[in-house]
Amino acid sequence: MLGARAWGRLRFLVDVVVLYLASSAAVFADSSVLHAGKNHILAAGFPLLVIVILYARRGPDERMYGSLLDTATHVLGVVSLAAMLTIALDSLLGAAHPLGLALRLWVFSLVYLGAARMVLLSVRRQAIRADAFATPTLIVGAGLVGEHLVRRLVSEPRYGLRPVGFLDSDPLPRPDQDESSFVPVLGGPEALVEAIGQTGARQVILAFSSEPDHVLVDAVKECQELGVEVALVPRLYEAINEHSTLDHIGGLPLLSLRPTDPRGWQFAVKHTIDRSFAALMLFALAPILGAIALAVRFSSPGPILFRQRRIGRDGHEFELLKFRTMGVEDATARFVPDDGRAPGGVEGNDRRTKVGRILRSLSLDELPQFLNVVRGDMSIVGPRPERPDYVERFELEVERYADRHRVKSGITGWAQVHGLRGQTSIFDRVEWDNWYIQNWSLRLDLRIVAMTIAEVLRMRG
Repeated sequence: MLGARAWGRLRFLVDVVVLYLASSAAVFADSSVLHAGKNHILAAGFPLLVIVILYARRGPDERMYGSLLDTATHVLGVVSLAAMLTIALDSLLGAAHPLGLALRLWVFSLVYLGAARMVLLSVRRQAIRADAFATPTLIVGAGLVGEHLVRRLVSEPRYGLRPVGFLDSDPLPRPDQDESSFVPVLGGPEALVEAIGQTGARQVILAFSSEPDHVLVDAVKECQELGVEVALVPRLYEAINEHSTLDHIGGLPLLSLRPTDPRGWQFAVKHTIDRSFAALMLFALAPILGAIALAVRFSSPGPILFRQRRIGRDGHEFELLKFRTMGVEDATARFVPDDGRAPGGVEGNDRRTKVGRILRSLSLDELPQFLNVVRGDMSIVGPRPERPDYVERFELEVERYADRHRVKSGITGWAQVHGLRGQTSIFDRVEWDNWYIQNWSLRLDLRIVAMTIAEVLRMRG
């Protein structure tokens, strides 16, 4: 089992080792500084300074599912700050080679620490997918939220939490074929200590429960005494995002909700960047677009571009553009996806051309949508747009489906980079899309673009 504490100790040890290796390499890279005592002091102190800054606050790779991009950015910021402080100390101490040594310390530490952190994170992300390394987890609350939480953890082992039991005095009845039905109810919250001993749980998650708060507070204290980590799903979780801030009034915590405003100035900046970037891409990719257009034209009879009506922001209907990947002959009847599934991919008979198969496998058929972005119908990143008849159906069947239309549709999106492409769960798509809107930032857009490129290059994960 790869618990958070064991992972933290391993990461700290690796950080110390690689930083002193980097510092040694920085010193030995220039033989002229080997005999300067003040340089040795600075080189020995630099790793300690980086460690202090690095652990002064929680880093992105300490989260449940850390991002490689966020980790690299965090390391860059920490090492750069340490290097700037070192230059200032160099000047005060009158070292012989202040700027040169500081720059080498910055470069070597950035490379060594960045590579080590990313390797460790990648290894951990792969390891925790296996039950042997996943953290056994108890869920307090076997209601709708608890059931949904278990289904998510079971279907996505990347979180590294393995549900081993529910604790609930009054659990809801569960369908026999539901994924969560294989997770037993071990009693009420009063059986917490016994359940931890029985299952070996190292994590407890408080989902919504009918138990009074004082019972749950006692459960948290019991977990802390046993060294078991505790997390909770907060009330009104649909309205909480990463922009929310925690304050205190006396000893009372106060969570301030800061909703995303799709009509605010931040989104105006986003749309300006989108259109500028799309125009630049159309210009830069003009030769490739021309070559693809010729390949489509001569691969089979029919138009070069495929046009289809889609629904975008505020229910606005627009014409989405793609390179045609299918033959126009022998068109099949309207496709009807299975219940709970979105349309997409190959619908009905496979009419893809040879060129179309290649274009789809590399997502090159989506490139004409840069024109949609320039026109203002779409963004680079956002929920994928759907056809009008499917929108009408899903708005009736799927809770919060219409909320996706608060923002412009995107060429790529948070749901797509998590594998929700083609005929996948429409409920999961809605959940991911609404999460993206609630937690939107330019940084998140950049992360999604990077993940999309990795997905196209088959480097996901």
